[in-house]
Amino acid sequence: MSRSVALVTLGCGRNEVDSEELAARLEAGGWELTDDAEAADAVLVNTCGFIEAAKRDSIDTLLDAAEGGQHVVAVGCLAERYGEGLADELPEVSVLGFDDYAQIGERLDDIVAGRAHVSHRPRDRRQLLPLTPAARPSTTVDVGIPGHAGGPHAVLRRRLSGDPVAPLKLASGCDRRCAFCAIPSFRGAFVSRPPDDIVAEAKWLADHGVRELLLVSENSTSYGKDLGDLQALERLLPRLAEVPGVLRVRVSYLQPAEVRPSLLDAIASTPRVAAYFDVSFQHASEPLLRRMRRFGGTERFLDLIAAIRDRAPDAGIRSNVILGFPGETDDDVAELERFLTAARLDAIGVFGYSDEEGTEAAGLPDKVDPAEVAVRVARVSVLAEELIAQRAEDRIGEAVSVLVEAIGDDGVEGRAEHQAPEVDGSVTVRDLTGASIGSIVTATVVESDGADLVAE
Repeated sequence: MSRSVALVTLGCGRNEVDSEELAARLEAGGWELTDDAEAADAVLVNTCGFIEAAKRDSIDTLLDAAEGGQHVVAVGCLAERYGEGLADELPEVSVLGFDDYAQIGERLDDIVAGRAHVSHRPRDRRQLLPLTPAARPSTTVDVGIPGHAGGPHAVLRRRLSGDPVAPLKLASGCDRRCAFCAIPSFRGAFVSRPPDDIVAEAKWLADHGVRELLLVSENSTSYGKDLGDLQALERLLPRLAEVPGVLRVRVSYLQPAEVRPSLLDAIASTPRVAAYFDVSFQHASEPLLRRMRRFGGTERFLDLIAAIRDRAPDAGIRSNVILGFPGETDDDVAELERFLTAARLDAIGVFGYSDEEGTEAAGLPDKVDPAEVAVRVARVSVLAEELIAQRAEDRIGEAVSVLVEAIGDDGVEGRAEHQAPEVDGSVTVRDLTGASIGSIVTATVVESDGADLVAE
């Protein structure tokens, strides 16, 4: 009997990879994928559970889908993190965890047929895998790590879009213990994918029209440490850049405490690897960073930025910062503003702190009043927008290589090396004919508008 499922993806690039794994498994199980959620037999929502706003968005999406009368199934981070608790709160939704992914077609069969379904029961996934490399190969499949399926050099993935850029997962999980972050508890310990598997998937993506690979993980600077190779990423980047059809490789999610000179060299100098550094600073006040269980501070971070620009003067550098962490003072905010002003970053994400269950920060004293958090977020956001606009204006006259993503009447739109998908602005190239989606064109920047550029 024909069965159809609509797949909705929320959250980050890692979830996009997981959804394409789920899509491949569903098709193998006899399910037809459709974009028409209202006509589908089931709607599978790959949720995000990172921060409060993302959780609300996930719940709203589930409730909206349930209004159509279809069987609605929650997977992804929110489902893994809350499991049966989420099912109790949303009785119209079935909840599956990561360990259900290998049998996702069968699970949907049971749900649609009305057979008894036991909702996922959450557990601390940091304890599911030993940290010794020797034990990893035989256990990764057993504990259902999304994005690690397929076996040696096999690809278990189905593209859900025709975009010329696609995320490619390096690893899952995180071994760091940042006080504000719950991700390790539901994504698990850090587990690297074997390099040959990543290269095989890169070749598969290139064969399916992908021209830019966006390397994703919870912490890309940790890649290879569980494989016994602390420079595995430096060795992997040239292999990926040499894949036929790949025009650009971009690395995301760098932890500043783990960035090493050899990695800076590899990103800055390897042909077809974007000179792009997505560095997770989070704050700049040393005392506050220590409370966050993080390291560094203004001067160390500025030294790192200087080291990047020594190697690649036009490199793109982006980061995220958190305002309102417990104990944050006016002096801490002023120090963050001093850092941002000096850093001249290309993109800055500004977020307000909120308690996350199960984190150390949730139990810390000296909470900042939510109204004051909002004031600080607004203040730093205004500064960030001004600084980003100034940095973009500095690029007027610069030659940029633009990956074409859309073609319109007034020219083409795409992204330069310093711009990652969705978060860092774009470039409109005027008066260009004959370009094709997925190609790279060189143009000179003539105007800026916020983070966006106009080139000719």
